[in-house]
Amino acid sequence: RRVWTTGKFELRDFDFSYVINVAEKRGETRALCLGLGMVACSVMMYFFIGITIMPSYMNSIWTKETTCKLLKADIKDKVQCSFNNGEGDEKNFQYPCLEVLVDLNFSGQEVMLYHTEETQERNPKCSYIPQNLKNDKEVKTLIETAAENFRKHQTFPCYYDPERRQTSVILIRLYPPKGLYFAFLWPSLMLTGGVLIIIMVKVSQYVSVLSAWQYKTNI
Repeated sequence: RRVWTTGKFELRDFDFSYVINVAEKRGETRALCLGLGMVACSVMMYFFIGITIMPSYMNSIWTKETTCKLLKADIKDKVQCSFNNGEGDEKNFQYPCLEVLVDLNFSGQEVMLYHTEETQERNPKCSYIPQNLKNDKEVKTLIETAAENFRKHQTFPCYYDPERRQTSVILIRLYPPKGLYFAFLWPSLMLTGGVLIIIMVKVSQYVSVLSAWQYKTNI
């Protein structure tokens, strides 16, 4: 720093290059932390997908799409269903049971149709089970609406097990390949963005060091 005195005034010449260098280092540190944070978040999201969505996708055996023709859609008498709220209290509900039988790929083979993979696990006797079973009127309306929709659309796509481990078919896959792709899309974009930020910071640091070295050499 140099000091210039002119009469009553004193002029000070600061080394602004030092101030700019400190600001650049702080900005690079923040950008580097942002990039590392994005990479860490994407890894955690990959881990979460790996322990939640991937097992369900891998365990699903209804992977082949085909065409099903409706044979029968009947609402049976009320059946018993056990519900566990996760606190150790098991509650029992009664609801109408919708049974849907279809012809698999016009082969004459009569098979049971389930709404999703979880429907068979909850109750293998019913094709469709509403999520909320506490409201009897709402459950009855939903089941009657589902039965009416099946009667209107006699032919529709469905999924079956190509290895024939299960003779039943399902209407909707909970985790199709497209859904799995979108599940991995966001963490992949975050990982790519974080890696690009880290690369840009490292390149900026390398260019700064190279410029400083060239400046000292020229002096």
